[in-house]
Amino acid sequence: MVGIITSVPLGERTKLGIRPGDTVRVHQKITEQKKGKAANKKETTTSNVRTQVFEGLVIAVKHGTEAGATFTVRTTLSGVGVERIFPLYAPFIEKIEIVKRSKVRRAKLYFIREKVAREVKRQLRNMRMMNTSTEDFKEEEVVEVPAEEIAPEVVAEETAPVEVAVTTEEAPAEEVVEEKTVA
Repeated sequence: MVGIITSVPLGERTKLGIRPGDTVRVHQKITEQKKGKAANKKETTTSNVRTQVFEGLVIAVKHGTEAGATFTVRTTLSGVGVERIFPLYAPFIEKIEIVKRSKVRRAKLYFIREKVAREVKRQLRNMRMMNTSTEDFKEEEVVEVPAEEIAPEVVAEETAPVEVAVTTEEAPAEEVVEEKTVA
């Protein structure tokens, strides 16, 4: 039999034991090629190799530790859910770090997608319900406050509620409170 020659440390990757629920950091080599013109006006191509880190939650591991094994990592970038499927033994992966291990009761965590979508919908619904404009606050508001809350030591047994007018248009830094007693 002929031995397989590879630059990937197979022993290390199998011993990692990546499971769903783990938070992993995948260091990936990316080769960028740039086309340009040199001083002699001929086209040249320069390549630059850099390392990009992708950190997220492992939601699925498929095919165990065999040659075609893959794992799916999900993260949220700029409010958008991003999933990437990495081959376990890919040569472009420099390093895989397990940041955190979590105990989960499922083999595939695909329900995380819907859970996040429900949360976003709930937040949007709450924002629509709170939709207020600046015109609502410029008018004078009349709030009825019981006399006990204003000065509890001065309250007589039979007093009427006190109306408090709050004007925010004149002095935005400080609230101007006018007290009126209704007899």
